[in-house]
Amino acid sequence: MKLILAIIRIRKMNDTKKALSEANLPSFTAMGVLGRGSQRGFGQSYQEVVNDPEIKMIMQEAEANHRLKAKRMITLVVSDDKKDLAIETIIKTNRTNNSGDGRIFVLEALDSISVRTGEKGVLTLD
Repeated sequence: MKLILAIIRIRKMNDTKKALSEANLPSFTAMGVLGRGSQRGFGQSYQEVVNDPEIKMIMQEAEANHRLKAKRMITLVVSDDKKDLAIETIIKTNRTNNSGDGRIFVLEALDSISVRTGEKGVLTLD
């Protein structure tokens, strides 16, 4: 199993959610994060229209410390055979060929346990 962490633009979240669902990878966790990449937070600034209060709070924090950018981090655990599909889906949906498109990190997931059923391993991913 692989743990995939992807940092993406907030405005790409709905497209990413839809694309992952269409790729039969609907289960993931998303959270608002602040960060910066190799451009160190400098570069083209953009304002995104958002209705989510959590995102607005994150963006206000980012504006207060203009070296950090508001982003979304999605986390998903997939079986080894679905790793490439997940990565390709995230890249295809989020690539704009501009600085700030994001990063994907792939880690080994040692185990997965369903709290409700007690099932373990890959069985918990479907």
